[in-house]
Amino acid sequence: MVFATAARMMSAAAKKATVAAGMPEKKGKPKMKPIELHTTTPEQTQTITRTLFDIVKEHGPLSIADVWQRVQEVGLRGLSNKRHMKLILRWMREKQKLRLICNHVGPHKQFLYTTWFTKGNINPAKPGKGPSKSP
Repeated sequence: MVFATAARMMSAAAKKATVAAGMPEKKGKPKMKPIELHTTTPEQTQTITRTLFDIVKEHGPLSIADVWQRVQEVGLRGLSNKRHMKLILRWMREKQKLRLICNHVGPHKQFLYTTWFTKGNINPAKPGKGPSKSP
């Protein structure tokens, strides 16, 4: 018990020293509440998630823009906009139906959605769409 009290006192002293030295106290990542899909009926949600899963499985790994383009080609009803699709993709990631991987090439990062069963055949990140610099 004496050791525990001493450890708490040392911890409090160290905390005061970091605050006095101008270093702010480190806070943890806030807990995210579970995503709730109340905007559509359960049947509609099931249809949307199956279609999104099939798109990612067939064409996958895909960025959000690529998934949205494929959804527009398919003409999926019930998916009102890109924001709604991103919410459903995040829900699918939470339920571990999809996973998000990062393709990091040089200074560019590309986040891609894929199924848990897809092999690691990731295409290199595309350079930015800005004007090209010629020597």
